[in-house]
Amino acid sequence: MSDPLTVAVLGTGIMGAPMARNLSAAGHEVRAWNRTPARARPLAADGVTVTEDPADAVRGADAVITMLFDGPAVLDVMRTVAPAVARSTVWAQSSTVGPAALPELAALADEIGAHFLDAPVLGTKPVAEAGQLTVLAAGPEAARPVADRVFDAVGRTTLWLGDDGASGAASSLKLVLNTWVLAVTHGAAEVMALAKGLGVDPDQVLGAVAGGPLDLPYLRAKSAAIREGDFAANFTVDAAAKDARLILAAAEAHGVRLDLTAAGATRFDRASAQGHGDDDMAASYFASFDE
Repeated sequence: MSDPLTVAVLGTGIMGAPMARNLSAAGHEVRAWNRTPARARPLAADGVTVTEDPADAVRGADAVITMLFDGPAVLDVMRTVAPAVARSTVWAQSSTVGPAALPELAALADEIGAHFLDAPVLGTKPVAEAGQLTVLAAGPEAARPVADRVFDAVGRTTLWLGDDGASGAASSLKLVLNTWVLAVTHGAAEVMALAKGLGVDPDQVLGAVAGGPLDLPYLRAKSAAIREGDFAANFTVDAAAKDARLILAAAEAHGVRLDLTAAGATRFDRASAQGHGDDDMAASYFASFDE
């Protein structure tokens, strides 16, 4: 059996925390840091070493996972910890940052001698908790012996998309997939809003599509959250709005017009302005009404 790895997890939010727990459960030594320390402290009960300083988390680590809000946040934190990162450390950049952010991050990795992986993940909070994420990865072959062990602990499958972490292959695929996720979320929110407005029983809506090609698990999950008023976040409105802007920027850079995504970004901004920024993105529902 291989010796345990030392893995630093920088960012212990909705996805980072369960990833840290699953790495610890797999027998690895895990150190975690979060900008808001109180959010990381509960991980200590799962055998994770919680640090107040991100440099203490990465010092001597075999692998570093960044799971932060956006590209600027990742760059800021990694610049701060750069002197503590050992050469040949595997840096799995798992935040959704979009392909445009990758060259600067990869350049920093080159400066510190780290193996850079563009490695966003696909899945909801329950999927992350179950260790069943799909990892989309691009990066050098030299990183894979360590990376595969890390990804095996947090995911059910890893889709390797090339050996250049700066190419944007993984982050581009993540944006394409998130475009579908956001479209389905807004669709469910608007269907439930219109049903309310027209006095249609939601059970009739779901019953009419049951078992057919229009029936989707995501439709049912987001509809249930709306009907039950349970907006505990699997993915927040503000994070979804950020991703929508990344999608639109990438599309514009390649001459693609995305009208639905643009309208969806406006819905998320409106829901956030109504006070739902930290709620699950199903709170797009509230953007259909004046509050």
